[in-house]
Amino acid sequence: MMTRFALIGYRCTGKSSVGKKLASRMSVLFFDSDQVIMERAGASIADIVATDGWRRFREWEEEIIRDLASGGDAIIALGGGALDNARNRDVLEKAQFRFIWLTADAETIISRMTADNNTETVRPSLLGDELEAETRRMLARREPVYRDAADLICDTSDKSIDSVVEELYYKLLAKDISWQETHSEPSSE
Repeated sequence: MMTRFALIGYRCTGKSSVGKKLASRMSVLFFDSDQVIMERAGASIADIVATDGWRRFREWEEEIIRDLASGGDAIIALGGGALDNARNRDVLEKAQFRFIWLTADAETIISRMTADNNTETVRPSLLGDELEAETRRMLARREPVYRDAADLICDTSDKSIDSVVEELYYKLLAKDISWQETHSEPSSE
């Protein structure tokens, strides 16, 4: 069975934390695309954006995703805007990655971002708006993209990282997710 999953969703839905633990549970490699970008660039996302703009960051992101997709079995936590670039989705689908959409309500996301000391360096403002307004606007814009790509959906609101990992692990086992056939509707069971 191939184990190639890309975790998608907005900021602070748990992609990095869940991805790391789920990869360990499934005995596969884990990559956080934002972390790989920062390592290769030698700068934080905030510094990349401040110096070179979001466009340069998105170029780095496309290059990193292409590199990660060409490897073996892995779980990749994608940045929240990675699927805004259709080429990223295409390269992952061609490499037989399946998309797991981690969701959370806006209040949970805002609370998590406010509590995270790393927010300023790894999550610079996307629109220059106040946090709550920006979060709600970006969720409204990105949710259709996530929904369209999702093979599996998991709401992380009010759940611990460990409970989300176990929920996903057993859902994946139950589905025997090698996805040999294509299905039209994502599961949120």
